[in-house]
Amino acid sequence: MLLVAAVALTAGCGGGDTAPSPSGETGDRGLPAVPAGFPRPTVPADNPLTAGKVALGRHLFYDRRMSINGARSCADCHEQRRAFTDGRARAVGISADQVHPRSAMSLTNVVYNAAFNWANPNLRSLERQAEAVLFNERPVELGWADHEQEILDRFRHDPLYRDLFERAYPGDPDPFTTRRVIQALASFERTLVSGDSAFDRYLRGDSEALSPAARRGMDLFFGERLECFHCHGGFNFSQSVNHQGVVFDQAEFHNTGLYNIDGRGAYPPDNRGLWEFTHKDTDMGRFRAPTLRNIALTAPYMHDGSIATLEAVLMTHYARGGRVVTEGPYAGDGARNPYKSSLIAGFVLTEQERDEVLAFLQSLTDWDFICNPAFSDPFGNIPMHERCP
Repeated sequence: MLLVAAVALTAGCGGGDTAPSPSGETGDRGLPAVPAGFPRPTVPADNPLTAGKVALGRHLFYDRRMSINGARSCADCHEQRRAFTDGRARAVGISADQVHPRSAMSLTNVVYNAAFNWANPNLRSLERQAEAVLFNERPVELGWADHEQEILDRFRHDPLYRDLFERAYPGDPDPFTTRRVIQALASFERTLVSGDSAFDRYLRGDSEALSPAARRGMDLFFGERLECFHCHGGFNFSQSVNHQGVVFDQAEFHNTGLYNIDGRGAYPPDNRGLWEFTHKDTDMGRFRAPTLRNIALTAPYMHDGSIATLEAVLMTHYARGGRVVTEGPYAGDGARNPYKSSLIAGFVLTEQERDEVLAFLQSLTDWDFICNPAFSDPFGNIPMHERCP
């Protein structure tokens, strides 16, 4: 089938070497392989990936002592069972009054991100992203500002962490530093690679991996009628990617017509996207298109969690060519937003076609990733998905 061949090429585009096998533990270093059809990720020279740093990062990621009040860990906003999101419309920091204006993004394949957060063009590495989470003050996510030594000493005096830090940074006379914590967190997050969904198995030649409905939905998704793939294409279902072989900056941001306050293109004051950094009118409401891998597990949707279901995203937003908000302070017709991307033109789907597109999106769930014990909570505080063994 010609379309399948085209999709396969799209999934592997972008240059860089690829590995001949799906994701899994390989080699004596115990680090995950690159999935078939994926380019090799970029890892900074000053923070090479090692099994010791990954193990330390995993423990720190799940340890609630990472927050100043001991109430939150990284994993409380990024749960494995939800594809490393939290199921909230808006993320919550160290207390109920520290509510983020945006939802927690999935960490699926975060190693391939060209930029981080929903609309920050300046965060270009996992290390910078981790640092921001530690020290953010509006809202306070973990509360490290002015409390670095207090929090580091919690781990310095713990025999488990003395061993983990020594294994991660052998020969370092004092690895209990903020820099080393950030490097370990980034290392663990670089291993969160998902590339073994039903869709991936279908591309690798398993003709039974996708149902007939999902295959028809795939044709619609990658067709010019819906144009989904323009923003959610490539191996990671996001055009905003970085990896070995990339020459040009691929950090992309789009206005999809989610809001249009008073008909003048405005977005809510705490969620104006790229505009908050550039103050250019044309950047109003522009956000990064997230990966669609494991998307069925990451509800609610959009940067502010304002759409509850995938069906609503498809039918009341994209099919309409922009969402209409009928009442309240954010009322307006997003389809008429003057800054909306020209790709958001709307389309008509039958009920059957709607179900087929949704079936395809469901096929992007990678249960080996969701249930991988190497990514799970070593302390047993955060439950796995009910489908996991």
